[in-house]
Amino acid sequence: MHALPIDPAVVDECRALAAQVADRVQGFIGAHTTVSIERTVLRSFGVDGVDGEGVPLVNRCVERYRQSGALNRGIAAIVGLLLRRSPQLSIQEAAEELAFGSSLPEGDALLSALDAERDEIAQILRAPTEQAMAKIDDARAQRIAAWQRLGLGPDRAKPEGDVIRPGGGPPLKYVIVATGNIYDDADQARAAAQVGADVIAVIRSTAQSLIDYVPYGATTEGYGGTWATQENFRIVRRALDEEQEKLGRYLQQTNYSSGLCMPEIAYLGAVERLDMLLNDAMYGILFRDINPKRTLCDQYFSRRVIARAGMIINTGEDNYLTTADAVEKAHTVLASQFINEAFAFRAGLKEEQMGLGHAFEIDKALPDSFVLELSQALLVRQLFPKHPIKWMPATKHKTGDIFWSHRVDGLFDLVGVMTGQTIELLGMMTEAIHTPLLHDRFAAIKGADYVFTAAKSLGKELRFDPDGLVVRRARQVLDDACAMLRKVAQEGLFAAIAAGEFADVKRPEQGGRGLDGVIARHPSYQNPILAVLEGRSA
Repeated sequence: MHALPIDPAVVDECRALAAQVADRVQGFIGAHTTVSIERTVLRSFGVDGVDGEGVPLVNRCVERYRQSGALNRGIAAIVGLLLRRSPQLSIQEAAEELAFGSSLPEGDALLSALDAERDEIAQILRAPTEQAMAKIDDARAQRIAAWQRLGLGPDRAKPEGDVIRPGGGPPLKYVIVATGNIYDDADQARAAAQVGADVIAVIRSTAQSLIDYVPYGATTEGYGGTWATQENFRIVRRALDEEQEKLGRYLQQTNYSSGLCMPEIAYLGAVERLDMLLNDAMYGILFRDINPKRTLCDQYFSRRVIARAGMIINTGEDNYLTTADAVEKAHTVLASQFINEAFAFRAGLKEEQMGLGHAFEIDKALPDSFVLELSQALLVRQLFPKHPIKWMPATKHKTGDIFWSHRVDGLFDLVGVMTGQTIELLGMMTEAIHTPLLHDRFAAIKGADYVFTAAKSLGKELRFDPDGLVVRRARQVLDDACAMLRKVAQEGLFAAIAAGEFADVKRPEQGGRGLDGVIARHPSYQNPILAVLEGRSA
């Protein structure tokens, strides 16, 4: 599709303002850690399992030293000190001792030892850090090798390097499964792939983002979805591995790296060969009332892991339009996309890993609603040309009329293929009634295939009147987004969130869940995993 005539100077200003917003927060991020970051360090070292009460061992270790006041030196330093004192221990044994034993001194004696022996501890941690990076790198290599061999999507596209390139074909068909039982999810994932799905997402069980631990093992009960666990990731990946060999095309797997365990889920997804993770800078703050400071620290570390693993993030701007009007507040989506991009750059992500989100959520009863949706979709695609944009279906204005709903989804598919969206979560005609059944998903895939084929080249044929509605709307949204970014840059992101600038939801800087899990780093703080992820020596 031919480019919209918008002012590049305004686009440049938006990016510069978003960079200012992110830089102000980055100073805070660089001076703090969180309990979830520290638990991820232990997981990276290979610590696994739960105690007799089902509490993950990583939680036991981190919580003990959070309460003692030593976590500001980093859990890695505490592990390293124990290994220095007891070199015969494995990492797993050391974690069990940290959780329940008494080998290390306590109080000021522990802090003094951590400070005095810092260099020796760093040396001890080099080998486990190298092993941790190797696990991520090996999983990435396996994933890309399978993709390179089989190709992705109906045209069997091969990765350029290890990423999706926008514009290489019709949108990837992304569908969800959400039975609550991981084994049923695996079967439904196979069924979706058999009828043409390219990306399979397992919806997380309701409110998992609010619990400050990762459940353990395979799970067969969940409300509104299935628990995100390492074993559950493994089960679905195994099913997709088997199915993709039968189908002769690579199948991508998705889950949710958000909430209070965002960094841990990112790591588990990385080593279990997931391809995409829903990972947003502000979603947990706005829609789950997780403390802003906690969320923004966790998103940075999680994105460092995702960058290393070569996965794609899906951001959550589509959710803004479920609580705010999609016409009046369209610019908030665009402003957030610029901010999400700025944070992602600072975490080492490439543009090709940033699946920025937006949605088809304008009230369908409005005159020219389709034209306005087309304008927004084209604007987003044009502003982020290298990004694998994530395009979301209508949900807010769906009803129990499945025939009307299916017609809406057809128009959504049409905009998706016309504007070159990269990843399209297919709309379901039963969206307002229940979690999709197998046939609902089949109908969605069949309908999308028809539209993607019938309108394959339509976008290349269209040019828009410079004074027409599509162009005027795009310019208005861009100008409004720029004005909003000026305001956010002036007052700061924390203040803007507290004022309800995004999604009409107000979240105070000191409020929400998880603030007690944010810890200021001591000058002796050690985190060799983060150091390597940032490109520094451990």
